[in-house]
Amino acid sequence: MIFRLLGPLTLPGTAGPAGPAGGPKVRALLARLLLDAGRTVPVERLVDGLYGDEPPAGVQGALQAQVSRLRRILPAGVAVEFTPGGYRLVVGDPSTDVDVLRFEALARDGARAAGAGDPARAAALLREALGLWRGPALADVREAPFAAAQAARLDALRLDAVEEWAAAELTAGGDPAVLVRELEWAVREQPLRERLRGLQMRALGAAGRQAEALAAYEGVRAALAEELGADPSPELSAVHLELLRGEAAARAFPPLPAPLTDFVGRGRERERLASLVAAARLVTLVGPGGAGKTRLALEVGAGLPGEVRFVDLGAVSASTEVVEAFAAALGVRGAARLEAALAGRPVLLIVDNCEHVVGETAFLVRRLLAACPGLRVLTTSREALGITGESLLPLGALAPEAAEELFVRRAAAVRPGFTGHARVAELCAGLDGLPLAVELAAARLRTLSVEELADGLGERFELLSRGDRTAPERHRTLRAVVEWSWSLLEPGERELAARLSVFRGGATAEAVADVCGAGTGTLASLVEKSLVEVRDDGRYRMLETIRAYAAEQLPDGDPAVAAHSAYYRALAEKADPELRGPAQLEWLTLLDAEDANLRAALRHGTPEEGLRLVSALTPYWWLRGLRGRVASPVAELLDRVEPSAELGEEYALCVLAAGLREGEHVDRARRFLATRTTPLRQPYTAFLWSTSVGPLDPLEGLRLADDPWSHSLALVGRAHLTSSEPLFTRALAGFRALGERWGTATALEGLAGLSSDPLPLLAEALTLFEQLGVAEDIVDLLRRRASVHEASGNEAAAAADLARATATARQAGLPT
Repeated sequence: MIFRLLGPLTLPGTAGPAGPAGGPKVRALLARLLLDAGRTVPVERLVDGLYGDEPPAGVQGALQAQVSRLRRILPAGVAVEFTPGGYRLVVGDPSTDVDVLRFEALARDGARAAGAGDPARAAALLREALGLWRGPALADVREAPFAAAQAARLDALRLDAVEEWAAAELTAGGDPAVLVRELEWAVREQPLRERLRGLQMRALGAAGRQAEALAAYEGVRAALAEELGADPSPELSAVHLELLRGEAAARAFPPLPAPLTDFVGRGRERERLASLVAAARLVTLVGPGGAGKTRLALEVGAGLPGEVRFVDLGAVSASTEVVEAFAAALGVRGAARLEAALAGRPVLLIVDNCEHVVGETAFLVRRLLAACPGLRVLTTSREALGITGESLLPLGALAPEAAEELFVRRAAAVRPGFTGHARVAELCAGLDGLPLAVELAAARLRTLSVEELADGLGERFELLSRGDRTAPERHRTLRAVVEWSWSLLEPGERELAARLSVFRGGATAEAVADVCGAGTGTLASLVEKSLVEVRDDGRYRMLETIRAYAAEQLPDGDPAVAAHSAYYRALAEKADPELRGPAQLEWLTLLDAEDANLRAALRHGTPEEGLRLVSALTPYWWLRGLRGRVASPVAELLDRVEPSAELGEEYALCVLAAGLREGEHVDRARRFLATRTTPLRQPYTAFLWSTSVGPLDPLEGLRLADDPWSHSLALVGRAHLTSSEPLFTRALAGFRALGERWGTATALEGLAGLSSDPLPLLAEALTLFEQLGVAEDIVDLLRRRASVHEASGNEAAAAADLARATATARQAGLPT
């Protein structure tokens, strides 16, 4: 329940004011007791408050009669008690049940919070206090003798609270438009109250209404002179000077640069950045050049309430010019006035392009944040400022859909009617989804086709060498973007960055250390400077655009090239036997992550090293169905190699991986295998040759190694030749004991062909092939099972398997 005095007198549990039933004297008595609810009010004070200087005869009896009437209209739980000292109104909790008392308590707490340097808490408390007012205090008992003085006291407290609230909101960065609106009634009530008028002027200025703020000053100055013969106080004059400086700065330096194009994508990042800026006083957008950090910062800044200023450090050529850039953006002269210009002023500074003066910027920002409680800073940089309390938001590539939308929109501007192309997704992915690169590519549609752009990505720097003539030099071309970042690196960082270009698809920290000979410190520096990114899986990766530039800086003959080839050949050779055991899936996943590096190693090493690498990778390519992807680099290797009997088996595996079925290479490989007298080094060789080129009995022409996996594979070969269920069963037991999935599935598939109930065997084999992710075997097995279903009359199951087979084949790019 709550009794209301800040407006018409209201009793809890009633629909409105106390009403005429109690009479004016009863309402006045209730109001007077409520002002001291819970405390005893002497009879003499009540008499004076109700009857004034000329009380009627028998006033004591009259007071008792009014108390009796009051008791009859009070709600349950509320009573008027008589004590030797006078009368006391008993309510549950006076500090919450009487709006006047609650208002006074909240106003006191708000003032204390403001004095303790907590403007956000002060603003919240005072906002709640002012929200209790429903009209003039004691509005319907003003005729009582006590009411005038009490109402004047409460009105004065209300104005004090309004001023404290407005000052707290301005310091905490509240919405200035709301402040202007809420202060209107108070200014009408007290047009000459100087602190109030100063707060109104500051709110108008923060809302971008400097002209109105200056007009308000002129109005109050004239009124003070006319009515009081006085000049404005020094405090009000200081606000006027602050506004004059702000207006001059606004005329010379627009708060935010206006964009020339629409904003595409980044919805999640925009929401996240807005939340960070609202919650933290220092936020830094970090990311590589061309990621769109400036545009995102401006987009978010434009949507925030209050004053937002833009500080562009891009043109700053020396650290000593940083302070001057800040001062110019704020319209003040000299560094000494920066803190004075920002003191007590809720401003968001967007500080752009900090990376080349990051140290000086960090020191200045820290100093200003410590001295100016109302200041917030949003910086954009290719590395963090490194200040305690800094919140970071990394900005990388656009989502694929957003990158494609950006390309289409910008392309339509230079080629009217353009709505898309089948290779736009490929082009945007090749450009790493970097907004600047995508926009530069779209601009080239004036003279080039999408096909020419996509095919020309290998020469991306020449292809995207024309940009906005008015853009800063470092953002005019794709090469300039990367060169700017490169120029900020230390010599050791440049050396490591160049060597990192030998990796494709990223690398582990272990691989970087082994191949590049670099410590974790230098690698971490490249991450901090946005030249390298760390993925969620812990792998380090360069954007392809940065990698391409870094590759140009790598000296001919750098040892990192040979080290890369050796490292991944050793990895493949280590993985080879593991792919025939229980850890098969784990090693397949590891090789998946290194697939691009493994294919690059084919080109980095010598031809002989390439042959050995192909031999070690053959099981991986087979199990993952990747033979089509590697056929081209393996064919290039065949053209470079001069085969020898020593590496004859490896040569034959290259022929198989290249997809050759006849010709000179096939004939030469067959001769090598036919004359071989030692066991095969790669257990897959005989099986793959017989299934890809022609029948070959592994027990007669070639000797397999004497290991359990090779023994089980030989049993499968003999079982196929003799249609022997016992041999398939023995092979299946051998593969199961090893925990190897491909061999187990192959044996199950063979048994299914001899079984009267093949469906359970085929189902288990299908599950194993699906775990391996080899599309060709999955498609073949689904089609085979569909035939079994069809033969048994289950047409629905047959159709379902055929549909799955077709979908899987299409997804994998296989014939349907």
